[in-house]
Amino acid sequence: MKVAIIGSGYVGLVTGTCFSEVGIDVVCVDIDKNKIENLKNGIIPIFEPGLEEMLTRNVKKGRLSFTTDIKEALTDAVVLFIAVGTPPDEDGSADLKYVLSVARDCGKNMNDYLLIVTKSTVPVGTATKVKSAVQDELNKRGIVLQFDVASNPEFLKEGAAIDDFLKPDRIVVGLESIRAEELMKSLYKPFTLNGHPIIFMDITSAEMTKYAANSMLATKISFMNDIANLCEIVGADINMVRKGIGSDSRIGNKFIYPGIGYGGSCFPKDVQALVKTASQFNYELRVLKAVEAVNKDQKLVLFNKIRSYFHNDIKGKTIAVWGLSFKPQTDDMREAPSLVIVKMLLAAGAKVKAYDPIAMKEAKHHFGDTITYVDDSFEALIDADCLALITEWPEFRFPNFRIMKKLMKSPVIFDGRNIYDLAEVRRNGFDYFCIGVNTTKG
Repeated sequence: MKVAIIGSGYVGLVTGTCFSEVGIDVVCVDIDKNKIENLKNGIIPIFEPGLEEMLTRNVKKGRLSFTTDIKEALTDAVVLFIAVGTPPDEDGSADLKYVLSVARDCGKNMNDYLLIVTKSTVPVGTATKVKSAVQDELNKRGIVLQFDVASNPEFLKEGAAIDDFLKPDRIVVGLESIRAEELMKSLYKPFTLNGHPIIFMDITSAEMTKYAANSMLATKISFMNDIANLCEIVGADINMVRKGIGSDSRIGNKFIYPGIGYGGSCFPKDVQALVKTASQFNYELRVLKAVEAVNKDQKLVLFNKIRSYFHNDIKGKTIAVWGLSFKPQTDDMREAPSLVIVKMLLAAGAKVKAYDPIAMKEAKHHFGDTITYVDDSFEALIDADCLALITEWPEFRFPNFRIMKKLMKSPVIFDGRNIYDLAEVRRNGFDYFCIGVNTTKG
């Protein structure tokens, strides 16, 4: 079976590479000629653990190829995945221009039956628009060809995408024909042999499932951050509360860690898009509007703690920042809390020295020369008035507090991810502030 994947970004590359890993012939398409040339030479545009090695291996074996020519990609292809971007429009809705452009290209270039699958995150009703766009182009050509559309949303976690694809919690597929179902069963058989379920449903439900899943996870995060803020006020410890509620199997212990808000390419835009979809049907998603509001405010919490500690005057202070990406194991800074925190520190007159294990190059696109970039975490601490930990990279979890104290102008840590133990940090002579714990108490 030959599979074509249109869009060679994060989702397209992971999908294509993992399909080729199990022996499927895959061709990935992108309009960016420079990107395609780089990919042919094993140079990938994103950081994802394990992806580069797997991609290179399958290119060498001839199972994975890259092109800018969609007509070439469609030759002998039975399944085509649309994996292009759906950026938020000005009103928060998902912009489908790239998705529908691919659909029109399919109609212009296909010459046999084709199963067209939306892998991009798209709102309810997109499959109908895709089907219409393809059919319009076939009508213009004056030919009759059979085709199906389907929805197969991705559930990939940045930093663990390879494992998520090869060992999925579940595979969700929305479709409307037996032929499409048999093709998708065959395509995903290598990934379901160990009991990973494939769930077939109608297309509308599949489109909704992706948004509902991300919105639920975002809701858990905002709920815990809201409770964490209340814990500080009343004197409770959010770390204890988290353990207390996480032991309830109905709640579970995942995504209930307090912090400084969610970011990335999915949660912010997907929550916005679902809210917009509801409004288009004259329904208000009140919970998700609150989720957005809490998350926006939560990105201010660490800055407010720093400013309060220095009596509302941080002009001229040097702030060491550990972590810039929105989460560990990625260089993605889209909607990252660091973007808000660092810019507010700069606006208040502070100087920022930052270190991130992977995202330094990406950070320069956002901050330019307004901050100082350093090569390791301890270098950032030299003569710093405090440390702001923003991203919980593994290498930050067990630092040498004794060396840290010697390097810093004043031993103060603002932990935006609650990765340190309050008692241990204090024993080492630091003032310590985290999320959801009133550390001003004895």
